[in-house]
Amino acid sequence: MDQINNILGTVSDFVWGWPMAMILLSTGLILTLRMVFIQIRGFAHGVGIATGKYDDPAHEGQLTHFQALSAALSATIGIGNIAGVAIAIYWGGPGAIFWMWVTAFFGMAIKYTECMLAIRHRRIEPDGNIRGGPMYFIELGMHKYFRPLAYMFAFCTAVAAFGAGNMVQSNTMAHSLLDALEISAENEVLARWIIGFVVASLVGIVIIGGIKRIGHVASVLVPFMSVVYVVSALIIIFINSDQIVPAFQLIFHHAFHPTAIVGGSASGATVWMTFTWGLRRGLFSNEAGQGSAAMAHSTAKVEEPVREGLVAMLGPFIDTLVICTMTALVIITTGQWDSGINGAPLTMHAFNHALPFYGLWMVVVGIMLFAFSTVVSWSYYGEKGIEYLGGKKAKLPYKWVYILFTLLGARFDLKAVWSYADTANGLMAVPNLIALVALSGAVVAMTRKYMREKAEGLHKPFR
Repeated sequence: MDQINNILGTVSDFVWGWPMAMILLSTGLILTLRMVFIQIRGFAHGVGIATGKYDDPAHEGQLTHFQALSAALSATIGIGNIAGVAIAIYWGGPGAIFWMWVTAFFGMAIKYTECMLAIRHRRIEPDGNIRGGPMYFIELGMHKYFRPLAYMFAFCTAVAAFGAGNMVQSNTMAHSLLDALEISAENEVLARWIIGFVVASLVGIVIIGGIKRIGHVASVLVPFMSVVYVVSALIIIFINSDQIVPAFQLIFHHAFHPTAIVGGSASGATVWMTFTWGLRRGLFSNEAGQGSAAMAHSTAKVEEPVREGLVAMLGPFIDTLVICTMTALVIITTGQWDSGINGAPLTMHAFNHALPFYGLWMVVVGIMLFAFSTVVSWSYYGEKGIEYLGGKKAKLPYKWVYILFTLLGARFDLKAVWSYADTANGLMAVPNLIALVALSGAVVAMTRKYMREKAEGLHKPFR
């Protein structure tokens, strides 16, 4: 196991070296400048569109703007907000949160671009089935010689689903339950297998058996749990209100002057370590640049691509700039950030420190619901990738392999699973980011046209 951890860690560090950092941030910067800070000037209009003011039932598609945003958020709000933030702080110190914010800000421009392109180049089949996402806007929007890039994205999506989609989720569920129930070391392996089997079985019932009840219940409970989590975090932040300003000072200071002892290691953190961990966890949390959300937003009932792009860019704001910040403030204001605990248990202990018993189990229940919802959502992304490569006949075998990886995720070591997920996420983002820059000219033209028409009063609410 140690050898696997070392190999995966080495590969992950290579993928997330300076080339990936430069590609991700430079793409976000280029798109932000070319769209003239669309994440700021289009924010209010995006909120208005998401509320349903511009929804027209006559438009082609399957979901309203709000439903498409909710579908994308269901795959992002969860483990990244609970365990991801804690891991970023553990390895990169409080300063990693600052770099998560930077990733989210530029990520808003990236998500605007990718989801706008997903609407422009989607395929709507006669039976109403919608095919959309980076593989389609690469295929239809770029020269035919770039089609291998579409295949690369589809392959990376199918592979990444085994990491970010299910293994991280089942691993975090097992890690959290073991910590909450205080399972002894001698019983840990058996407990992990049991948890993995139960989770994999429930996922199988939903994605293969066709029994949608569990998925429906989760779709109702997850939004409720999100509200409970946010309210609980706000209560703790209010209780420790005198620590809010020092917490922000700590984040900004350690972003450029990392703490001397971090991640339980006396070797300390460097600015690069803090930066890369913030970048990794930021991308994992809001998925900006991965292209996964573009597949969900491509199903929206809309004819104007710019509108869906404006709605989509709200995702990183909600996910990272709001919810991840709340988790970070809970961990820091309660004084638990340097406790040496890693992953979801760090967030659990921080909530439990301020709200004994309730805080612990609120986070545990939240992890169960969020993780299950994400596993089901990512099965859709993975299926779309494999469908593009091998057609509909490849979907059923893929589902069985997906279930198997859900089981294995609970058994593997925390660092190994997250290293694999980080590697897969990074590789998935590369072809998508290349396409976004290549197609940004068309996006700029459509954005200018829409904003000009809006200023002239041509884009009015439907109701």
